[in-house]
Amino acid sequence: PPSIVVSPHTTEEVSKLMAYANKHMIPVTPQGSRTGLSGANHPVYGGIALNMEHMDKVIELDEENLMITVEPGVLVMDVHEKTEEIGLLYPPDPGENSGTIGGNINTNAGGMRAMKYGVTRDFVNGLEVVLPTGEVINLGGKTVKDSTAYSLIDLIIGSEGTLGVVTKATLRLIPMPQKTALIYAPFESIEDAAKAVSEIIRRKVNPFALEFLTQHAVVTIERYLERKLPDNSNPAYLIVGVESNSDTELETALETAGEACLDLGAVEVYLAETQKQQDDLWEARKAMADAYTAFYESDEADICVPSSKISEFVEKAMPLEQKYGVLVIAVGHAGDGNIHWSVVRQDQSDEEWPIVLEEAIEELIEISMELGGTISGEHGIGYTKKQYLPLKVGEKQVELMKGIKNVFDPNGIMNPGKVFP
Repeated sequence: PPSIVVSPHTTEEVSKLMAYANKHMIPVTPQGSRTGLSGANHPVYGGIALNMEHMDKVIELDEENLMITVEPGVLVMDVHEKTEEIGLLYPPDPGENSGTIGGNINTNAGGMRAMKYGVTRDFVNGLEVVLPTGEVINLGGKTVKDSTAYSLIDLIIGSEGTLGVVTKATLRLIPMPQKTALIYAPFESIEDAAKAVSEIIRRKVNPFALEFLTQHAVVTIERYLERKLPDNSNPAYLIVGVESNSDTELETALETAGEACLDLGAVEVYLAETQKQQDDLWEARKAMADAYTAFYESDEADICVPSSKISEFVEKAMPLEQKYGVLVIAVGHAGDGNIHWSVVRQDQSDEEWPIVLEEAIEELIEISMELGGTISGEHGIGYTKKQYLPLKVGEKQVELMKGIKNVFDPNGIMNPGKVFP
């Protein structure tokens, strides 16, 4: 635990605190709303927990340049609400909307719209950052283009609080699509659903979301929300989201996606057209993490593979249930290859469970590596996955990253014990 929690209200306060901490070699762990899943926001060596929740102002909503400037403690869902009121969209849509913009920037969060629009990095145009020394730098701005030397802003994004403290962010917005609809498709096998993902992409539907759920996840979500989804009796499900400004284009996309599902073994195709139907379906999908936390002991591998390898990954991953005597639950963003695999405890003893869990997670990561994937699609490395970093990037890249870290933070006070093994 930290020795002290500090909640600043201004950049100046952050600057003074960092200068003091740097001078006295005190560890500093930046925090948002603490919804992260890799332990990056938990102090490992005590010191100062720098909680940014009080820096929660929307500074400017610039409709002319299609940008919004916010402090890091602003919640993602508040950005969505404020921009959608005026017909604009901030596309990054992580499952945990009570996360902060600062936390999303530090993990380069993705979410359900990433397959069409990209991740947080693609929508961060400018940052104000306090360095470990207390110095304040401004990166980027409101220009659409900037090829001026090294892109330091891209080092900060995804750095998990190890290089500096984000105190302001300018985010890019897009016009909000006028019409959306969702398909909920049950499949007779997990393999068929996985193959349908590639087929939907191959048929150029260009969905904004393409989500994958196994039956156990659907039943658990229903139990948690105390309401039923259109179907819960099949092994696997896809949620396909399409959007357009034209009724004709929307209908064509729905028809093409629906036919692809049926051709690849879908039992039925359920259509959610009204806003209430769509909201209910998204609420169910986003409840997955909370549902498993409520009812089971589990941990998650936030792996990502090329979308063309989803089917092969499923075939290699599902036998781990029998091998380790656990439940292996797949839920996630199949359209961009980022499926979250949860390993759920069954009848393992307290001594057996940590060993079984580590072995199963490690094998899932190894399968991902074999298929050209990565160990984290959007949750970051943090503390819990740092031992796997060399598996993905190799020793030379770890060495280069440590060199970058040392330039920004020579005294090693910024979020120590994270990212690097």
